[in-house]
Amino acid sequence: MRIAFLVADFPCLSETFVLNQVTGLIDRGHQVDIYTNRVGNWAVSHPDVSRYRLWERTYPMPEVPQNYLWRLVQGIGLGLRAGWRAPGLIARSLNPFVHGEQALNLWLFYTAVALVGRPQSYDIIHCQFGTQGYRGLAFKRLLRPAPRLLLMFRGFDISRYVQEGGDRVYRQLVRHVDYCLANCDFFRQRVLALGWPSDRVAVHFSGLDINKFTFRPRELEPGQPVRIATTGRLVEKKGLEFAIRAVAQQAQRYPNLTYTIIGDGPLRSALQQLIVELRAESYIELVGWKNEAEIVEILDTCHLFVAPSITAADGNQDAPINVLKEAMAMGLPVLSTDHGGIPELVEDGVSGFLVPERDANALAERLGYLIDHPEIWPDLGMAGRRFVERHFDMQMLNDRLVQVYDRLLAPANRSGPHNESASLAHASLTPSMRPASAEK
Repeated sequence: MRIAFLVADFPCLSETFVLNQVTGLIDRGHQVDIYTNRVGNWAVSHPDVSRYRLWERTYPMPEVPQNYLWRLVQGIGLGLRAGWRAPGLIARSLNPFVHGEQALNLWLFYTAVALVGRPQSYDIIHCQFGTQGYRGLAFKRLLRPAPRLLLMFRGFDISRYVQEGGDRVYRQLVRHVDYCLANCDFFRQRVLALGWPSDRVAVHFSGLDINKFTFRPRELEPGQPVRIATTGRLVEKKGLEFAIRAVAQQAQRYPNLTYTIIGDGPLRSALQQLIVELRAESYIELVGWKNEAEIVEILDTCHLFVAPSITAADGNQDAPINVLKEAMAMGLPVLSTDHGGIPELVEDGVSGFLVPERDANALAERLGYLIDHPEIWPDLGMAGRRFVERHFDMQMLNDRLVQVYDRLLAPANRSGPHNESASLAHASLTPSMRPASAEK
């Protein structure tokens, strides 16, 4: 198969789930091209980027200016430079009788420029994040024959983006997108609430390479400090303020502990100030960004993992986040919140504990329980590892993604792919594949 991935940023260190799908499809013999709004820093990226020489498969898409006059002026320049190389493609993109508003506002033209000199035929256009959907629709309209269009909803695109743009923000896509995937049932329900037919939306989890994360039962040696860790961007929805306050509460009762926060972001200064105000500098540390190997090395020395996600003021929410999966795969008991898709990953009282959002006291109470009962750590860690192996193994999920593609390309009366969340009490979600109406 020939597959085009549409992403906002590539490569992006915080989006290994995209990279895992790209490399998984390449390993299975498929041709994958990556179209991105912004090309990242190749020198500071995941090792797989170099291993697979992904810069050779990555193509930038020109930004579409918000100001229409500037869009027109810049478009003339782009047309002069690229139009002679694919006159038929450029002409199609400017035909308002066929494509209406997307031709008149030059959205199709800017997409056509990205395709000049590139393959003119794809089987699947896979939009990573729903916010790429309108660009994906432009690909579908321009390419001959029309490819199947698939959207993957992952978090902010079905939470913050909808809150900002309103319930109709994806309305024009419903008729033309052939299939949607959501990375948890929490977000699948959000997609359905926007009017998508239930038989064209399924759950497809984001996986990880289980073999990269060695399981080790957690035990506390006499005199050893309890080591707690968090990994994630320092942004509001990660809820780190509440974890810092909870750890500071427990430090008054149990001073022999440390809390390491791995990551960076716009809230770093504010969080560091909070640590100072709580006089917690001696045991709470912000260590900044680390690569995957460094994160694994730090987590291997830790006993507990905290992920205190919250719903941000702008509506942004989390799916079952990868850092929790990684911690669970390594055998760390986890403490998180009843938030977004996280309850589909963490079984309360089985692999860890869940508390309400924005409740530092509840976090402190459950953290204290974990500190007081290290004898339960091995069982919690083993339960977490088994759950991740069963539901979030990257190889299994990439095989299922190929099955989704295959069935999209098969005749419409073929039955749909098994929804991997069925074993999570979502058996009723198993859809049948019904492609959307073909583009005219």
